[in-house]
Amino acid sequence: MKASQFLISTLKEAPADAEVVSHKLMTRAGMIKKLGAGIYNYMPMGLRVIRKVEAIVREEMNRAGAIEVTMPVVQPAELWQETGRFDKMGPELLRIQDRHERDFVIQPTSEEVVTDIARQEFKSYKQLPKNLYQIQTKFRDERRPRFGLMRGREFIMKDAYSFDKDRDAAQISYQAMREAYKRIFDRFGLQYRAVRADSGAIGGDLSEEFQVIASTGEDAIVYCPNSDYAANIEKAESLPPAGPRPAPAQAMAKVATPGNSTCESVAQQLGLPLAQTVKSLVLATDETDEAGQVAKTQVWLLLLRGDHEMNEIKVGKVEGLANFRFATVAEIEEHFGCQPGYLGPIHLKKPVKLVVDREVAVMADWVCGANEVDFHITGVNFGRDLPEPEIVADLRNVVAGDKSPDGKGELLIERGIEIGHVFYLGTKYSKAMKATFLAENGKPTEFEMGCYGIGVTRLPAAAIEQSHDERGIIWPDAIAPFTVVVCPIGMDRSELVKAEAEKLYTELLALGVDVILDDRGERPGAMFADWELIGVPHRVVLGDRGLKEGIVEYQHRRDTEATKLAVGEVLAYLKSRLGL
Repeated sequence: MKASQFLISTLKEAPADAEVVSHKLMTRAGMIKKLGAGIYNYMPMGLRVIRKVEAIVREEMNRAGAIEVTMPVVQPAELWQETGRFDKMGPELLRIQDRHERDFVIQPTSEEVVTDIARQEFKSYKQLPKNLYQIQTKFRDERRPRFGLMRGREFIMKDAYSFDKDRDAAQISYQAMREAYKRIFDRFGLQYRAVRADSGAIGGDLSEEFQVIASTGEDAIVYCPNSDYAANIEKAESLPPAGPRPAPAQAMAKVATPGNSTCESVAQQLGLPLAQTVKSLVLATDETDEAGQVAKTQVWLLLLRGDHEMNEIKVGKVEGLANFRFATVAEIEEHFGCQPGYLGPIHLKKPVKLVVDREVAVMADWVCGANEVDFHITGVNFGRDLPEPEIVADLRNVVAGDKSPDGKGELLIERGIEIGHVFYLGTKYSKAMKATFLAENGKPTEFEMGCYGIGVTRLPAAAIEQSHDERGIIWPDAIAPFTVVVCPIGMDRSELVKAEAEKLYTELLALGVDVILDDRGERPGAMFADWELIGVPHRVVLGDRGLKEGIVEYQHRRDTEATKLAVGEVLAYLKSRLGL
């Protein structure tokens, strides 16, 4: 490609609404143009990156035995009603009606449609396993679309779905996809981690995220540097605390803590470690009648160590708490006789259901609220001052320094951006949609399914968040819009520069290199600034004075200085750098 024939539209300043680096740089580099909230035009420079991402994904999916299909963006609501997701997904699912007032959805994902295909096409176990995938536009009606392509409403995703005859076969398909994902992300040249994750609204009991490591990442990734253990913060666990619980060493006492309603301020006043305090979190669950009205409410009290934070995913997995909410002030006052800030499990006004984090269960002589404003209780112990807790569970987020659950060291935490996710779904969708095949025993059997997604348009943004500097983007070779840029200085004034630039450009094209020749006649400073902003990895500069001395300059986007090369050596040098 020649720059004069291409669309290059760089900007000196980012738009005011651009909050993160990738949004700023993709806009300034002319890769995306905002059309509406969370909706972008993919401009030619950005589209080249997206197409390269798609090509790598497609090659590895095909290599793994997946079969490409395309499912409609607009899907009949009937399929989504079969699984119940038409109502359950909430406002993120964009619902529309056609002229006949029939309901449709704009797909955010395609489990229902692909399951419908499977129940029509796969009649026998002899046709399995099968994996169908697509690279398709999706839409999620985010309440607050932000961060450019990181959290847009319209986006491109690769989603794949495996169908197997039993759980063992499904696990084999899952692992095949997991290995394919590792090959894909290895080819992108990004630093990433595969981490255990919660399945969320899609469902399933085996789930891993692929996270690009970036200091600006939205997710906290927990990992052990001495093993392959890694999980996102919602799923991460640590070794259970060592027992037994110490014997009580203090008498229980009520102490005045005027104005100190947080564990931090109480610990400071009493001169105790924050880890000696216990925080009280009050939740509620509602039972509804046939009319959908609340018939009964259960109030729950969760006890966590004062220096720990509640993990909502883990709490939601405690029996009875799947649909919890935080209790209202009125409910708290009814059961505790006190406003939040001084709550505890002793001297309750009405009984509540107690759930104790496993760290608290092994504590002795701890501090909690007295259920009286401006007072706390010290020296509290289970078995003496309170009954032994009936429900003990892992309720908290792990923190750096916790012991890894595999016993191989301490956990560390870093930031990451999710770019891929693999799920084992089981029969969640096949059961709901009565999607069956004839098994070897001749009986109708529900498909065991898996689901595998990659954020195609999110990935370039994640790559930029991981790799950039004050001058602009630094692309890995595999997904750069162009791999090499040839920058001739004054080619409109020098036949020698023009001839050598055209010659090198033609030779690189013949080698299959994705090269662009900047023939726009820009000043060197402006030309270099454009390509540093755009992030092309390899740059060759040709000038009249250097050529007369038999010299050209090569510079990788990460290099601080250029390397002088003999004109006759530049092609061989580039081939070596590009692995050709």
